[in-house]
Amino acid sequence: MHALRQDWQLYLLLVVPLSFVLLFKYTPMFGLVLAFKKYKIAKGFWGSDWVGFQMFQEIFDKPDFARAIRNTLMLNSLDLLFSFTMPIILALLLSEIKSARFKKINQTFLYLPHFFSWVIIGALAYQLLSQGSGAVNNVLESMGLDRVPFLQEDTHWLFSYLAIGVWQSMGWGTIIYLASISSINPDLYEAATVDGAGRLRKMWNVTLPSIRMTIVTLLILNLGKVMDGSFERIYALTNKATTEYTTTIPVLVYRWGIESGNISRATAVGLFQAVIGFALVLIANRVAKKLGDDGIF
Repeated sequence: MHALRQDWQLYLLLVVPLSFVLLFKYTPMFGLVLAFKKYKIAKGFWGSDWVGFQMFQEIFDKPDFARAIRNTLMLNSLDLLFSFTMPIILALLLSEIKSARFKKINQTFLYLPHFFSWVIIGALAYQLLSQGSGAVNNVLESMGLDRVPFLQEDTHWLFSYLAIGVWQSMGWGTIIYLASISSINPDLYEAATVDGAGRLRKMWNVTLPSIRMTIVTLLILNLGKVMDGSFERIYALTNKATTEYTTTIPVLVYRWGIESGNISRATAVGLFQAVIGFALVLIANRVAKKLGDDGIF
């Protein structure tokens, strides 16, 4: 109580974020009961018939569900490989820039894509990468090269999807790593210099081990998203010519829940996704502890 009276202003500031979390994160969890009911609007939330695990059996029997799991795991695993590692590399490079002004300018341009909505990014992508009139293909054609179906063919779409995701996220992702790098004791670098270490050796032997805990923590949190994915990103870049990789779990929830009106089936898919994500976090956290790190809990 003494701490509450002494720092009541700080506790008061917590009211807004806590209210947001309770209202938009925890309150909707009551709706998970719909995964075990055959929801009918006329019967209402509580009046709908209880069907147990029937909805889960239905979604497991759907061919689209297996395809959605495959695509979700593949896209998010590739995203984890590239979009997770690129911010680390970028942070290491930015930390080596000595000019503060030049570093700030670079950081501003690198952070900017994070603030674009995926609707804007999707529109820009089609303006630049479209096979028929895209600016990039116009340049390639003027150089005597063939036009490339960046967004109109499945394999090319996959590479374009990953590249756009890296471009959009890598600048913003460097913030935490740069903050972690700035807290490293300068004496460690001085000792490495005395031992004759160059810049690359300092990165490998001083910087990376010093930020390992940050990397492990963020990796554990990102593993929980392997079964998730960005609906906005998929939907902004999808088209009728590329259908092989665009059916993911978030897209399936939208199709079944919003387009088809099958709220119970969509809720079952969402619950399945959340449980698998939570299990992956627990497994990754346990592995991290086995390897000597603290984990996240």
